[in-house]
This record gives sequence, structure tokens and C-alpha cells, in this order.
Amino acid sequence: MVAVNKINHIAVVVNDIEKSLAFWQDALGMELHEVRDVPAEASRVAFLPLAGAEIELVQPTSEESGIAKYLAKRGPGMHHLCLEVDDVAAMLAQLKTKNIRLINDEPRSGADGRKYAFIHPESTGGVLVELYQLA
Repeated sequence: MVAVNKINHIAVVVNDIEKSLAFWQDALGMELHEVRDVPAEASRVAFLPLAGAEIELVQPTSEESGIAKYLAKRGPGMHHLCLEVDDVAAMLAQLKTKNIRLINDEPRSGADGRKYAFIHPESTGGVLVELYQLA
């Protein structure tokens, strides 16, 4: 059986990364690692490392993106929880045998070589869950 190793990150959808950093950096004192454009997801992401995981602030870069639609429907706030696994494809296969609703039936590959897939909130008690496999 494939297992979850750890929480990789918690993603928070925001309207404006710079304004949001005023809280995360200035008020909480968290260090900003980098801000990166993620064209495949039509978003811009700020990475704030924290004890072996990260807080990711995610801002849409296109009104047509899934992130923009989520933001328009639900407003800013927690978007998803990302769990790190050794083998995303094997985890998806395991979840399918348990009739878990998936958003991605097959892993997607990020620009950095990491594989990822999303589990539908309908099967998780309302939380969008991302599975992440390091390259």
C-alpha cells in the first residue's frame, strides 16, 4: 500500500501576493523564498518555507484559470492541502480501487519534474487535496 509521507504545502488563494505578504512576512515574520510564475496553472506563487513544508500564496494570472474561477466563487482563503507521496501513479490507482473521485486520473508533470494530481473535495470531506511526488 502506498503511503503519505508528509504535508508538502498548504496553498492559499489570494487576490494580490504583495498585499498578502504584508501579513505573512511583516506580521508573522515568515521568510519569502521566492515568487514564481507557473504558466501551466495560469498562476503566480509565493513560497514561504516553514518547518519542512511551505505556505504557498497563489494568485491567478488569467481570468480563465481554475484559480481565478475558484477565487471569484469562494473568495480568498485556503485552496488546497498538498500531501507528499513516493509514487503518485500508484496512489491514484489505490484511490481508484476505493472509488475516490479524482480530478486527475493520471499524474501531471510540473516544469520542475515533480508529478502531481488532485483529489476532488467531494471525496475528502470538502478539502481539495493535491498529491505530490518529488522528482
